[in-house]
Amino acid sequence: MPVSLTLTPQEEIAGTIEIDLEKTRRPQYGRYLDELDPGQVFEHPRGFTFATTNMLDFARTYMQTNPLYLNAQYARAHGFSDLPASPQMAFNVTLSLGVQNDSEKAIANLGYYQVQFLRPVYAGDTLRAFTKVLERKDRGADKPGIARIRTVSVNQDDQVVLQYERKIMVAWRGDRLPTTPAPDVTVAFPGEDSPELQLPLGDNGSQAAGLTGPNTYFEDFSPGDIIVHANGRTITEEHMALTYLVGNSHPLHFDRVFSSGLSGKMSGEPIVYGGLVFAWLDGLASRDVSEHAVWELGFTEGYHTQPAFAGDTVGALTRILAVEAVPGMTDYGIVTMQLIGVKNISAGAALERHGADLFIKEDTKRGLGKDKITDKIFEIERRLLIKRRPS
Repeated sequence: MPVSLTLTPQEEIAGTIEIDLEKTRRPQYGRYLDELDPGQVFEHPRGFTFATTNMLDFARTYMQTNPLYLNAQYARAHGFSDLPASPQMAFNVTLSLGVQNDSEKAIANLGYYQVQFLRPVYAGDTLRAFTKVLERKDRGADKPGIARIRTVSVNQDDQVVLQYERKIMVAWRGDRLPTTPAPDVTVAFPGEDSPELQLPLGDNGSQAAGLTGPNTYFEDFSPGDIIVHANGRTITEEHMALTYLVGNSHPLHFDRVFSSGLSGKMSGEPIVYGGLVFAWLDGLASRDVSEHAVWELGFTEGYHTQPAFAGDTVGALTRILAVEAVPGMTDYGIVTMQLIGVKNISAGAALERHGADLFIKEDTKRGLGKDKITDKIFEIERRLLIKRRPS
């Protein structure tokens, strides 16, 4: 119902109120390891409503060239009801919605696993996010532990849009202040164990020819191909504002006082939020691998192997792992690829310097008697649904 309130001039009263330091409160957000109980479910605060302007801004900021995320006419020609948000934006928003509960106290994000994009997100859609704690690994009282969590986002119709797992390294609380408790309510977790992709694909958009390059159809990829993406992207202090544009509340990414108070290689300048690094690498690769993609089916085994800071320049390489036909689909095929990110060296120079070692997972190198590559900052496997070349 409407509220009516008559406003009177506001008088200064601060000087008349006694200062009582005993009433000081210090709210803390995130969760320490002992506050992440297996089976626990969080419904994350706020939600996020998508608008055409911020969807286009995201695609352009991260150098996306697939017209599916830039051109509404192109999207409609492929069966979408309107311009969809890029999967990278949906992923970054969903992850960021969960930071306040999941990982604002995390020391490191250890990996992304089984990320699945199940429905398009359009302007006007509102996403809410939920997380379930799957596992808590104790590495000893004097060491941070590892929590494995599963997060999903749903739209305003309670349809699951995407879901993924990740592992985070988190310290025990010890003598630190307790965090703000989660609401004392039972929350149902909406994740799907055997999800079905819901895509509104029509024909393969042949009437939209001319808006994409000629060499990124399904037939242009063969297992073993290595593609060196030509351009890099220098990250500036813009990253701090961009972090909060997707709703990420971890102070490590925008609070210099906080980041400089840490120890080890995380100490110093704010670290670029890894989801933004991934989005730039995806964009740098898009002209060469995904201009004819009609959907990002998902990705897994994603690791940030080194942090990035303002002033770093990132570059990307792609290795094709597999190509496969889709039963019942004559216009599309699936391409599985490995995306590698490097920093402060061109992608071509990184390949010359490191060769095949660049594509070996960093966490397996010790067992192989190999050194980790400090130029390398990211690795992930992804699967794309890509158009076949029109006959």
